[in-house]
Amino acid sequence: MLRCIILLITASLLSAAKESLMDICIDGKHHKTEPGPEDDLHGNCTPWKQKACCSVNTSEAAHQDQSYLYNFNWDHCGIMSEDCKQHFIYDTCFYECSPNLGPWIVKVDQSWRKERIQDVPLCKEDCEGWYNACANDYTCMDNWHLGWDWSAGVNRCPMGKQCQKIRDVFTSAKDFCEKVWSKSYQFTEYGRGSGRCMQITFENDNVEPNVKVAQYYADLKGSAPKTLLGSFIFLAPFFTLWAL
Repeated sequence: MLRCIILLITASLLSAAKESLMDICIDGKHHKTEPGPEDDLHGNCTPWKQKACCSVNTSEAAHQDQSYLYNFNWDHCGIMSEDCKQHFIYDTCFYECSPNLGPWIVKVDQSWRKERIQDVPLCKEDCEGWYNACANDYTCMDNWHLGWDWSAGVNRCPMGKQCQKIRDVFTSAKDFCEKVWSKSYQFTEYGRGSGRCMQITFENDNVEPNVKVAQYYADLKGSAPKTLLGSFIFLAPFFTLWAL
């Protein structure tokens, strides 16, 4: 009898852990505390309107060349091409709006956010399309999270860093997608629709394709919260003795 109870409790803890990885928002600077409908999301953020972690204002700011979101200047090495910029807007909407990033959320101690994403598996087409669109644009940094000169309130190339074509700074699509935002993304050989990789963008009249992907990785990574499971394992022998 006691064994059945232990198994039931363990299964319940594991199930709760998996569920906690789904339908959640990053604890970030502009994210909502929980996902919900946003009928008026702007432009490339509209695919998430049925269940979004971003507000309408955030979706509008995501499309500005230099928005209040992070004061990040895409044109730090000359005017970024529209095709390249479009992909970075896709990326911003994905990061700010998606409620399906739970399996890759990690804790951080940063002034502007408490959580970030790490190693989100990107579909091959999404990563290669992004890289190819930006290959002939210019940058001076291979990690766009760190090392900028912020003395003017916006990111500028630090002294000694020269502007080069993105294809020369990043040697491949894999190199680009994995480095540009500090390992936020992981390049995969999986294709769109495989159920094993995340799409940065998708048609807003389709069922959100990333739900299935997130659930797959939540099932793989889901385990009972260490504090709860640890306490249960510690107390299990006492339960056994009590039942004798």
